[in-house]
Amino acid sequence: MPKNEGIKIVTKNKKAYHDYDILETFEAGIVLTGTEVKSIREGRINLKDSYARIKKGEVYLMECHISPYPHGGRFNHEPTRERKLLLKKREIKRLIGKIKEKGMTLVPLKVYFKRGLVKVELGLCKGRKLHDKRAAEQEKTIKREIDAALKKYKY
Repeated sequence: MPKNEGIKIVTKNKKAYHDYDILETFEAGIVLTGTEVKSIREGRINLKDSYARIKKGEVYLMECHISPYPHGGRFNHEPTRERKLLLKKREIKRLIGKIKEKGMTLVPLKVYFKRGLVKVELGLCKGRKLHDKRAAEQEKTIKREIDAALKKYKY
C-alpha cells in the first residue's frame, strides 16, 4: 500500500515550520469526543499556538482550538481543553529524555485522518533565533529563484 493512501490532511501548523527546526516526527492518536471529530471533519481546527506537554507519563495536546460543532447543542465540547495523545510507552520515554535537553519542545505539525481515525503528527523541535529565521527565509527565496530559472531554460 502506498504511504499516503487513505490519508486526508485537515490542517498544517505553518507557523511551526517557520519558528522551529524539526528534528524528528511522531504520529500520535488523539482522544476526542464525537462533536470534536465532526468539527475536525469540517476543518474547524487551529494549531497555531498549540504545543504538547508530558504530564505523569502521558502526552497531552495543549491550546489546540477545535471550534464547537454547530449542531452539537448541549453535547458540545470546550474548544481549548487538554486532549490526551496516544503514543507507545517507549516513544513517551524517549520523548521525556529528549525534551529534558535545553530548548527542545513538542509541537503539533499536522492533523489528518488515517483510515477514519484522527491522527496528529508531533514534531520534536528546537526553537529558531531571529537570525536563523531570516537565513531560512533567504535560502527558500534563493531556491525558488533557481528553480524558476531552471524551469525557464528547460527544453
